[in-house]
Amino acid sequence: MNRATLEKVFEYASRPVQGTMSRKLRKDVKIQVNEGEVYEAATLFLGEEFIRVTAVRDGVAMNTYYDWDKIASVRTLGPAE
Repeated sequence: MNRATLEKVFEYASRPVQGTMSRKLRKDVKIQVNEGEVYEAATLFLGEEFIRVTAVRDGVAMNTYYDWDKIASVRTLGPAE
């Protein structure tokens, strides 16, 4: 999957955070990268060389970094209409 396509998927699943370069997942949208952990209410940073996903679990902020070239799949999950 090419980077331009991945960027579009991340952009459609999230909204910009005012005054920052970060993006927040849209309400009721979850995201999964490479069949790994499912993130909900996470903040994304789409950098030049990597993607950072920040999520809070049990009161602890957790940052996970993904190399653009190592992302094989992105899954979005949301309520059925």
